[in-house]
Amino acid sequence: MLELRPNCECCDHDLPPDSSDAFICSFECTFCRDCATEILQGKCPNCGGDLLRRPSRPAHLLAEAPGSAERYLRPGGCVATV
Repeated sequence: MLELRPNCECCDHDLPPDSSDAFICSFECTFCRDCATEILQGKCPNCGGDLLRRPSRPAHLLAEAPGSAERYLRPGGCVATV
């Protein structure tokens, strides 16, 4: 089950479990749409994997399977990869 991390690792923008602006890699590193597309050019700065839109969890399932509350933040934020 996906963790549904609550924030962008670059800019700390809030990304609720139902956000369509969350992007993840296969390790669930999580970034907002702006950081994923404009700064990172679709590549995870942690593992080099592709960043894809995170699937949402239906609202009726969030009560029994909520998103994570643990925030991750890259020291120094993110820099362009190009």
